[in-house]
Amino acid sequence: MPFAVLPDDARAALVELLNRGPQPLFATVSGAHLYGFCSPDSDVDLRGAFVAPLREVLRLRPFEDTRVVLGEVRGLELDWVAHDLSKFVGLMTRRNGYVLEQLTSPLVVHGGPWLDELREIGRGCMIRPLYFHYRGFLGSQRKLLAKPSATVKELLYAYRVALTGIYALRAGVIEANLPTLLREQAAPIDRLAVEALIERKVHGEEKGGISAEEVAHHNPALDALDAALTEAHDRSKLPEEVSVWDDLDDYVVRARLALGA
Repeated sequence: MPFAVLPDDARAALVELLNRGPQPLFATVSGAHLYGFCSPDSDVDLRGAFVAPLREVLRLRPFEDTRVVLGEVRGLELDWVAHDLSKFVGLMTRRNGYVLEQLTSPLVVHGGPWLDELREIGRGCMIRPLYFHYRGFLGSQRKLLAKPSATVKELLYAYRVALTGIYALRAGVIEANLPTLLREQAAPIDRLAVEALIERKVHGEEKGGISAEEVAHHNPALDALDAALTEAHDRSKLPEEVSVWDDLDDYVVRARLALGA
C-alpha cells in the first residue's frame, strides 16, 4: 500500500514506533514506499537522525550512534533506523546517495525547521562523485539478478538506482521515485516494460521471483543505463567536492547544544 494513501491508523503506527526509539531530529519513509513499488506485504522503512545527549557524546567510551527499532505495530511490519546527527551528516559528505534520499524524501513522518535547514544545506552535498555510489549499487543489483533466486524487486532496484543516479548527475537533484523518474527523463529503456514490472510488484509479493529469461530480456536496457550513467558523470556540471563543510559543522554544533543538553 503506497505511503501516500496509508490510513490514519497506519500513520499513527509510524509515530508509535518512533516513540519506541530515540527522539528523532527527523524521520522519513524510505525503501519501496519511497521508490514507488511497495507490495501489499512490504514493510515500512523509517530512516532519519537523532541528537544524542551531550553527556553521552562527551564520555570517554564510544556511544551508540546508530539505533535500530524493529516491530509490528497495528499489523504493519516497521523498522526505524536512525543515526546520531554527526554520523548522518558525515555520511552526507561521503557521496552517499542513500542518506541523501532519506534527507530529501517527501514522505515525512517527523520534520520541522531542523529538517528544512538541513535539506537546504544538503544541496551542497550534491557532487559528481555520487556516480560511484549509484554505479556500485547498480553493479550489486546486477550480481543478484544473475542468481537463480533473483526477484522482481531486485530488477526494479537496478532500474531505480540507475535512473536516480543519472537524474542526480544531470539535474543536481535527488529523485528516488521510479514512476516519477520514468515520466520526467528520457532513458534508453522500454518504459512500458518497467511500468509492467512495477504493477507486478505492487500487486504481488515483496520477494516475488523472476525467471532468468526475463532478466536476460532486461539486460540490454540495464547495459544501456550503465552506459548512460557513465555519460552523465562525464558530462555532469556538479562540483567534485562538498562545498558546505562550515555550514554543516555549525549546524551540528547548534543542534547538539539546543537538543542534546
